[in-house]
Amino acid sequence: MVDIRHRIGVKDATAEQVYAALTTVPGLAGWWTDDTTGDADVGGVLAFRFPPVGGFDMKVLEAQPAHRVSWRVVDGPPEWVGTTVDWELRQDGDYTIVLFTHRDWKEPGEFMHHCSTKWGTFLLSLKSLMETGAGAPAPRDVEISDWH
Repeated sequence: MVDIRHRIGVKDATAEQVYAALTTVPGLAGWWTDDTTGDADVGGVLAFRFPPVGGFDMKVLEAQPAHRVSWRVVDGPPEWVGTTVDWELRQDGDYTIVLFTHRDWKEPGEFMHHCSTKWGTFLLSLKSLMETGAGAPAPRDVEISDWH
């Protein structure tokens, strides 16, 4: 199993504010995809859609306010199903540090490389949302390539 890992520092946003962007439908829609629906409570399922390519359904496994969020992918591309997306947050002076891990990929194929880059762009979208009030969620995200 292999993992995607990223780290960002969000300036002048508390861990509580970043946590809200990871645990509410409006918060998630502000940086990942406009087409976000579902139940963000532990045990709930969040649906993220990226027309026209598809999307992912994530079961919320854990939500520790201002510290940790964890999702299990329950529907989507075969490479994603069964993987886990974890967010760890900590305050470090004026920054909230976000440690992101998309874990348990079966193999590091080209699709995983693509997804790693896209996660990086969406993490920068989260950073922008928190620091400026405007993210770049799909369909206004950074296009890195055509994937089908």
